[in-house]
Parts: sequence; C-alpha cells; structure tokens
Amino acid sequence: MYTLMKPIQVREQLLERGIRIFTPQDFRRIFRTSSSTTKHFLENQAKQGLFIRLKQGLYTLKTDLPSEEELANALYKPSYISFEYALAYFNILPEMPYTITCATTKPTRLFTIDNKAFSYRTIKKGAYTGYFLEKKSDRSFYIAEPEKALADYLYFVFLRKSAYSERLLENLKDRGYYQTKGLQKEKLIEYAQLFARKKLNSFIEKIIG
Repeated sequence: MYTLMKPIQVREQLLERGIRIFTPQDFRRIFRTSSSTTKHFLENQAKQGLFIRLKQGLYTLKTDLPSEEELANALYKPSYISFEYALAYFNILPEMPYTITCATTKPTRLFTIDNKAFSYRTIKKGAYTGYFLEKKSDRSFYIAEPEKALADYLYFVFLRKSAYSERLLENLKDRGYYQTKGLQKEKLIEYAQLFARKKLNSFIEKIIG
C-alpha cells in the first residue's frame, strides 16, 4: 500500500505540478491514496494549517495561496469575473470593490473566504460569453472583456438588482474618459443584445450617448 508522504513533501509535489486548488479526487489521483486516508489527511492538515478548506470538496494550500481571481474561478463553476470587479480591474470603475463579482449560469451564490466575499450572479446561458483567460506571470483566470463586464453590470442595473455607480456613469458620459479606456460601443451593444431585452439597449444608449 502507498504510504502517504509528509506534509512538506505533499506541498512540494502539489507546487511542482502547479496545483494550489484541488478536490479530494485530485488528491487521490496524485498521491494514490484511498478515500479514507485522503479524508483523514485533508481534515487533519486543514486543522494543522497546511490547507484551507474553501468549501465542501475543495481545498487550497494555505502556505501558497492562489490569487483572489483564481479562487473566484474555482469556487463556483462555470463562472468568470465580471461586473464591478472586472470594471475596476480594467480601470473603468474608479474604486476596486470589496467583493469579487462573477457571472455564472448557476443559481446566485455568495461565498466568504478569509473575510473576502465572492459574489456570483446568474445570467442566461445565451449571454454566457465574452470572457477570456487572463494570463499573468504567476496566475491565470477567466475574466470578462471590458465591454462584456459593462454589459453584464448595466443589465443588472437595468433590472434594479444592482445599484449603479454615479462616478462610473459620469465617466461613461465623459467622451474623453470613455475613449481613453478603449471601450467599443458597438461591441457593448452586441453583448447587451444577448440578454434579449429591447429596453436594455435604449437604456444603455441613454447612458453612454
């Protein structure tokens, strides 16, 4: 029978494989352990401080935390970062929100990990597009294109499910600011049309001019 390695060896192997977020099934496959051994090790090391239990069936290395954006993608699938957080990421929204906001086709959910909130808002499957894999030197995550993040955001403002940012809407009306961010009005309207709400288009036209 395979003998489970020491915590430090487990950490090293996970990092060698580039794995910082994993399920018990992933762990069993990598270390060839039984379900009972895996369960015991994960629970014990979550108490000892090697792992953080993100939710049922999902863990991460506490010693080598993934980025908040990577956590957002992993916590609830399918999902991509959008709305206020993505707008702030692209410097369209002036302030970075406390909550990491994401779009999903699954029911609305809210998670809190280490005092950080991760919010998931439901959009229709036909509108679940317009995102890409953002690759940084040490992280990668799915995030909406600027126009899609804005379309998602304005859709929820239109439905009165999200409060609108006065500063954001003022910036969108400021033609100089609007152009410096490179937003394409045509692409924004195309994404908005995916929600199939006729009044949404006129609502957006009124906002951005």
